[in-house]
Amino acid sequence: MTRIYLLLLLVATSGCFNLDADLLNPGDKITSYQMAAYTGKVDFRLDSTYTLPKDFVNVFTLQSQGIGETSPTTIYAAYLGDTTRIATDTVIVYCHGYDHHMDFYYPRAQLLANVGSKDRFGVMMMDFRSFGLSQGPPSEEGLYADVNAAITWLKSKGLTGDRLILYGFSLGGVPATYLAANPRSLSAEKLILESPFASTGSITADATGLNIPASAVTTLKFDNAQQIKSVLQPFFWTSGINDSFLNITTNGDVIFANYHGVYGEAHRIPGADHSTVPQTWGFNNYTDSLLKFVTR
Repeated sequence: MTRIYLLLLLVATSGCFNLDADLLNPGDKITSYQMAAYTGKVDFRLDSTYTLPKDFVNVFTLQSQGIGETSPTTIYAAYLGDTTRIATDTVIVYCHGYDHHMDFYYPRAQLLANVGSKDRFGVMMMDFRSFGLSQGPPSEEGLYADVNAAITWLKSKGLTGDRLILYGFSLGGVPATYLAANPRSLSAEKLILESPFASTGSITADATGLNIPASAVTTLKFDNAQQIKSVLQPFFWTSGINDSFLNITTNGDVIFANYHGVYGEAHRIPGADHSTVPQTWGFNNYTDSLLKFVTR
């Protein structure tokens, strides 16, 4: 008992495991956005058949103001697609992971824009507060406000909820799930989650190997496993069976089991790690499955 107490104390007071810092971590820094021209580290690169026209890649700022905040925060966003077609296109709002910035995730957004055919879908993504060139500091409410700012911008361009798809990867699953369950500007038509975590409690247990309260290492209260119970929209979930960051059994499987909406489909990818689902599954298999879901 004494040894367990000392271990808990060490985890809670040391910097080796701090969810607030680890999950809301902007990672590598940039001085400007390069998008397709970015030469830094990425999870994968696509061949020229996925290249988007230069005028289909638009980077701009948005004003994000959350509930209870007295002033807005400037964040950066990117829209991949023809902005004149937002009023008629289906748009995927892509919420990226717990590290890096939009340049790093550009190939993923580029892949989504080409689901089904060349430049088929509009894709909106944003850098959360303190990520990329977005101002900070980051916060739980900030995540929801930042994604909602992007949705509000799309709404101002004519997007309606029946053409809004929310896609959350890793950390991005938090605002995607929350806003699917608790819409602000628009109610999304469908929800897609890739490699999501169930809650801060599940991450704490996975990282420490102990059944300790998440409050011992974080003030964050993310709970996708609870929020998904309020999601009624069609739901697509995929995770790597070999995810070494998030145990699929205690995270993705729990989320999917808690979903009780109108339609759900699960894709467990053998051999895939946390950030390798699209490339391990195969880009064609990945995009074909997404197309069937989005257009069903």
